[in-house]
Amino acid sequence: MKLFFLFLLNFAITVGFAQAQRIKVKGNKFVNEKDETFVFRGLNASDPDKLTTDGHWNKEYFTEIKNWGANIVRFPVHPPAWRRRGQEEYIKILDQGVALAKELGLYVIIDWHSIGNLRSQLYQSTIYETTQKETFEFWRTMAQHYKNESTVAFFELFNEPTVYNGQLGTCSWAQWKELCEEMITIIRAYGCQAIPLVAGFNWAYDLTEVASNPISKEGIGYVSHPYPMKRNKPWEDQWTKDWGFVAEKYPLILTEIGFSGANDRGAHIPVISDESYGDAITKYTTEKGISYVVWVFDPQWAPSLFEDWKFTPTRQGRYFKKALREAAQSVK
Repeated sequence: MKLFFLFLLNFAITVGFAQAQRIKVKGNKFVNEKDETFVFRGLNASDPDKLTTDGHWNKEYFTEIKNWGANIVRFPVHPPAWRRRGQEEYIKILDQGVALAKELGLYVIIDWHSIGNLRSQLYQSTIYETTQKETFEFWRTMAQHYKNESTVAFFELFNEPTVYNGQLGTCSWAQWKELCEEMITIIRAYGCQAIPLVAGFNWAYDLTEVASNPISKEGIGYVSHPYPMKRNKPWEDQWTKDWGFVAEKYPLILTEIGFSGANDRGAHIPVISDESYGDAITKYTTEKGISYVVWVFDPQWAPSLFEDWKFTPTRQGRYFKKALREAAQSVK
């Protein structure tokens, strides 16, 4: 398998897969080099480190993502996995994923997958432990390495900011804004054109502060993770107040959506719901031109999109496979 990846990477470098059009920000839209509006519909991988260990970070995996109708895939990099494997080895894994995505015409989001308070450096659990220095160094490394790679369209600066009801200390929006602007400055100092994505508070759900104090950088996008239990039905008016209004002025991408039946394996707060959530979120995003990425393309992590390595869809997998394919067909 290692020989295959080395061949693939050498082939990509020597011959070159078709270069993806660079995605940029124009007003409240993502656009390609022809200034055509580009709406993303995609899937979340599990951590590339996990998939590599499991033997599934391969062409079959990425081909299935493409076959489900995705045009983008998100790579969630957990800080402990980054440290344990080491920078050089982890970058090789990322390069393998980027090469496969490029070959199949998929864009990539690289996500620093931590949950907690980057200001206090307190986190929800040990799998999300990092420091400000490590986080800044990660983006410095990514910016240098992928500065000329248009397949890597987005850098998601920090997965889910939260103070966990004060258990992780305090962090004001102004403090979070300053940290994000520092990361964006570092990224752009290397001439990197990947679009920085800034998440809201409350586990990346709440973007209300953007109305009065937006990030003081051009060419960025915002992120929300509107899982179904964040608000009670009916969702739509609350979504607009909490994060949807942002799409009127800035590009917005929901980098995690998804649902799980109450009795499904791995069901947990805040994802428990049913197909009515799928109907609501897909209709809402379509009407407003908001991009989304479904969590998660893995049979162990939850809410899972498939249940075995034959890629047999789960309940939410059946729903979103159909939705993604219909969305892909509509733009052909």
